[in-house]
Amino acid sequence: MNATKTNYMKKTRKSTRLWKQASKVMPGGITANIKYFEPYPIFMKKAKASKIYDVDDNEYVDYCLCLGPLILGHGHPAVVEAIKKQLSDGGTTIYGTPHELEIKMANEIKRLVLCAEMIRFVNSGLEATLHAIRVARAFTKRVKIAKFEGHYHGAHDYAAVSVSPPLDLAGPSHAPVAISNSAGLPNFILENTIVLPFNDSATVEKLIEKNKNELAAVIIEPVTRGFLPPNKDFLRSLRTVTEENNIVLIFDEIMTGFRLGLGGAQEYFGVTPDMVALGKIVGGGLPIGIFAGKSEMMELTSPVGSKLPFDHVFHSGTFNGCPTVLAAGLATIEVLKKPGTYEHINWVADEVKKCMKDVFEDNRIDGQVIGLASMFQCLFTSKRVKDYRDIAMADYKKRVSFDLELINNGVYVRPGRTYYTSLAHTKSDLQKTFGAVEKAAKALITH
Repeated sequence: MNATKTNYMKKTRKSTRLWKQASKVMPGGITANIKYFEPYPIFMKKAKASKIYDVDDNEYVDYCLCLGPLILGHGHPAVVEAIKKQLSDGGTTIYGTPHELEIKMANEIKRLVLCAEMIRFVNSGLEATLHAIRVARAFTKRVKIAKFEGHYHGAHDYAAVSVSPPLDLAGPSHAPVAISNSAGLPNFILENTIVLPFNDSATVEKLIEKNKNELAAVIIEPVTRGFLPPNKDFLRSLRTVTEENNIVLIFDEIMTGFRLGLGGAQEYFGVTPDMVALGKIVGGGLPIGIFAGKSEMMELTSPVGSKLPFDHVFHSGTFNGCPTVLAAGLATIEVLKKPGTYEHINWVADEVKKCMKDVFEDNRIDGQVIGLASMFQCLFTSKRVKDYRDIAMADYKKRVSFDLELINNGVYVRPGRTYYTSLAHTKSDLQKTFGAVEKAAKALITH
């Protein structure tokens, strides 16, 4: 065992014990696979602003931020107050009936997001992409879906394809093979999923044209995993070919929504899809998802005037539009609208990215820092990164070791995943982060 892991285990002894207890009642000791990393995950007990604290009383500057949604930081006063006020005024956590906050949030999203003519609420990004795909199938009366290699749209069957395929099984880059990302996935899912290469407009156009009569939708993360941006005109080319062939284009903005600005990737890149899936940040740290799009498509979910049980797209959920969640989300939006908010959040990210780049260069480490706005990744590779395959060829073990060393030095990240910054991060946090990056880089060389 190397020194990094040894120090990690010394620092997090109570987490070791809790993880062993958890493993007896929860598979893998966790409630979501993304929460696991080796040798075991840290168990947290509280958080505030830019800091998070584990059960061993270690304090960390947090760049995980619940994998992105906490753009204001932990427990922002405006969000906490909005939740308290809603609970006090409403007298309950949820009504299970329509209420006025649903209209208020729907109108807010309609004003902010270009394609969102009509909106439906769900409880997660997974549900948002699932229902968007279902609406697309109903609208086009076609079955097949196209998605991009390496893109993640939730754990449901129609999205669990070629999320992280082994390169030796993935086929040629000009014709990626649909690879299951989970046991239990039926073959007909793979047979009805076309996998596309990111940032290759010519190949994407050919594959879409080839399957145009069967394709209901193309779903894409406009920015791969929130950090790898599209080439110039790539999204515009995709919009053109889907529009010409009457294929529904869905932007999965679970990651980019509110992170690239209140208008998300659509506003940032100037490309408007037919539908969008939103989540994470919209709930201000509480569970939510939204699928939205053109009225003619979204109206298919309406039960009003329905003559047969299944002549509309069935969408329901008891907790959809929970008032407590929407109160938190609306408060978050109001803070994000304030002058200087995005400037600070993005400035923090720029400072950390610059530090990493400089440290890698000074220590002659083949590392790249890639990202937009307040989302970024570091990849240990000398190759120019343009798609999933380039990401997969980077040295992942080195990246995890680097992240564990950051944790050892008081900076919390989910090893191997995207870093996020928040409004709550301070200059003092940056100084601590710079020191941790220096130590983590030197540990890579030493080990």
